[in-house]
Amino acid sequence: MPHRSVPERTEAARNELGGRRFVNGKMSALSPSLPLMSEPGRHPSLLQRLYAVWLGFLRWLLHLWVRSTVLPEQLDELDIDPNQPLIYVLDNYALTSLLIVDQISRDLDWPRVRKPVQIGNTWLSRRYASSRRHRGLLIRRPETRRHSPILRQLLLETDPEELGKVQILPVTVLVGRAPDNEDSIFKILFSENWDVGGRLRRLVGTLINGRATMVQFGKPLPLSRLLNETTDAEQALGRLSRVLRVHFKRVRTAAIGPDRSHRRTLVEKVIRTDSVQAAISAKARRDSISTDKATAIARKYAMEIAADYSYSVVRLGDLLLTWFWNRIYRGVKVQHFSSFREAAPGHEVVYVPCHRSHIDYLLLSYLLYHRGFVPPHIAAGVNLNMPLIGPVLRRGGAFFLRRSFRSQPLYAAVFNEYVSVILSKGVALEYFIEGTRSRTGRLLPPRAGMLSITVRAFLRYRNRPVLFQPVYIGYERLAEGNAYIHELSGHQKKPESLSDLRNVINILRKNYGEVTVSFGEPVHLKHLLDAHHPDWAVDPDSNGKPAWLQGLVDDLAEQILVNINRSAHVNPVNLLATALLASRKHALDEDDLERFIGLLKSVITRSPFGERITVTELEPGQIIEYGLELGVIQRQDHRLGSIIKVDGHNAVLLTYFRNNTAHLLAMNAWVACCFLNAQRVRKARIRSLTRTVYPFLKRELFLPWQAEELDPVIDDTIDRLIGLGLIRESADRLQRTPGGSDQAYYLRLLGNSMVQTFERYFITVSVLAKNGSGQLSRSQLEQLCILCAQRISLLHEFEAPEFYDRTLFKQFIESLTESGILGRDEDGGLVFDQRLEQFASDAKLILDKEIRHTIIQTAPEKLELDIE
Repeated sequence: MPHRSVPERTEAARNELGGRRFVNGKMSALSPSLPLMSEPGRHPSLLQRLYAVWLGFLRWLLHLWVRSTVLPEQLDELDIDPNQPLIYVLDNYALTSLLIVDQISRDLDWPRVRKPVQIGNTWLSRRYASSRRHRGLLIRRPETRRHSPILRQLLLETDPEELGKVQILPVTVLVGRAPDNEDSIFKILFSENWDVGGRLRRLVGTLINGRATMVQFGKPLPLSRLLNETTDAEQALGRLSRVLRVHFKRVRTAAIGPDRSHRRTLVEKVIRTDSVQAAISAKARRDSISTDKATAIARKYAMEIAADYSYSVVRLGDLLLTWFWNRIYRGVKVQHFSSFREAAPGHEVVYVPCHRSHIDYLLLSYLLYHRGFVPPHIAAGVNLNMPLIGPVLRRGGAFFLRRSFRSQPLYAAVFNEYVSVILSKGVALEYFIEGTRSRTGRLLPPRAGMLSITVRAFLRYRNRPVLFQPVYIGYERLAEGNAYIHELSGHQKKPESLSDLRNVINILRKNYGEVTVSFGEPVHLKHLLDAHHPDWAVDPDSNGKPAWLQGLVDDLAEQILVNINRSAHVNPVNLLATALLASRKHALDEDDLERFIGLLKSVITRSPFGERITVTELEPGQIIEYGLELGVIQRQDHRLGSIIKVDGHNAVLLTYFRNNTAHLLAMNAWVACCFLNAQRVRKARIRSLTRTVYPFLKRELFLPWQAEELDPVIDDTIDRLIGLGLIRESADRLQRTPGGSDQAYYLRLLGNSMVQTFERYFITVSVLAKNGSGQLSRSQLEQLCILCAQRISLLHEFEAPEFYDRTLFKQFIESLTESGILGRDEDGGLVFDQRLEQFASDAKLILDKEIRHTIIQTAPEKLELDIE
């Protein structure tokens, strides 16, 4: 890969020279394996020159084969001061590692690793040290030492004032990244456990894995900080050595993972746990079978569940996926990864991405692997455990679970214990708390089962704090788009099968644009535990299933989804979809579209969602050209000006991408909706309506603000729209600009982008009102709402199956119940009072008379359709 450069160094730093140093009248022997460089003012000897040429030849020869991935990708993150001395510290000395780092320092125009350096009056024979070193010709054993001789000389002999300027740069070189559960031959060939195999292993490993070499630079450690903590050089040396050891261990653990037991060994460990043994005994009693037979059933469950991680499969997958991504995508952007890299060390990491596509887990594992992190163990549905595919996924880190196992206590015990065991061993996990792929583009309500299992596992073992890492994944086209429309239209989901592999050929023929993977703000489990139950660490009930656990898990799930939304990236397709679907015929004058896209970008960038929200850097005109090139929109030339439009099928597909970022425009679009049927509205009226509507929007779109935070958010939204010229303020009233103006047109488009949400709300209220209090069960209400929405979409909207998605109606009904507007009688019927009528009355401000009349007339009664 091409290396990045750091800021230009000064001429003095560029021309640093060095030589030998004499201590007590003798030449210091700081590098027994390398000839010492000559002291300043003297020419190097013939032997030294020959040795330098020999190393240069070896470096050249090595890099005919070796290809290094340098991390972090943005080396500016390291904040290296080019004007201060730099000392490299390797985790473990090996000549190949030294030559690899030397080549990188040469390519980056950094100070060369093997060159001597003068720091004050101290001359070091080389610019690198090593935390560990092995000795021996064939059988190499760790050298017994506490500190690097170079670091010892540096700290003991250098003037403190000059020493404070030194930057210690940790460098980890990994040639192959197999964990320690591989069989012996693979351990020798692939692993980075350097205690095995000596020089032969290193040679063979370099030949096999040279093109998978990872070089990770840590942030420089300024010695000034250590010197501020202690003036004792020996003490400072000890602290520096400890800090380096901890750093290298964390980097290696993140890149290679913890030691992993063989799959069968892990299964037997799970079977022997107390909880599984108790479940086995209960199974034997309940089914009148022997304990041995119940144990065999438990073992079968465990083998069905357990991953069988194989580095060789991961390497092969890396090669295939690199080709695949380059074939179908223009690029993959990763955002905010550096903040995750800083937060992850010392934690058990659980990745919790949104779920948009089967590509999600392949993409995230691939990106983590290429950024120095071991791919996580991924919870996958048992439907993916197919012949051929299942074993490959299992060796890539997948472990399988059934969709539901409430009625299978033995399976539940085995699964819970398996997750607990691998989490306690430090294995990173990944799962999708939505439970399934979103068919509409919105985040789905959480299914918190895996979260509950994870929290209980931590409360039992408490090895390291748990960090949940939300991840937003944004696509510009979806391979499953047509399948999602088919399912939303009421057709049965087609089960996964090997025949689906044929679809890969069709996928390879298309351009899927760019993918953005954005790392959100992490959620620390300990912080939530402290908030929900401050005494959790000493409470003996914490090891079981305490009463406060469910509330904590619910809050955890909501916070994860909110943080996913707060790290969204707005791509060109999101903007095109939002703009064109807000127009009556999904077509706009090209100039109007360009200006409205610019307006949407301004609204989003000024919204208070946080610094992790990003928007495409393309200008509005470039966005339109990009959409044309991608094939998601069409241009129709006309003498009065070009029209940009989207056909019926693409319009349905684009609803997915509009919904991806609907939460970012929600508050702005809501205020715009208040002016769809009114010229003027009192500010107090908008505040009052917002307090009524917000709980439903918050639940559907996972908005971040609590009820008590709402008034400042409303005022900020109003001020933003005033600043953009869309509305005006006069005393205590707000008014839109005169009809026919561009601003009035764009305000209407902004409101239209969300009006379908309020149409669904009104459908629900109308169906309840027409049938009467206590007349419908929840399932009956859902079914009637879906039928009404289907008819409305045929009469007034384009045929978009996401408009009548059951999940959206289900969420709204749950919100009505939680707010107390809906209740249940003894027979399970939904009861309501006059507050529902007020809700219907408020809709007059948002929905025009025609759509309200159609919904009221279309709303079906249970008796008409004989729905049970």
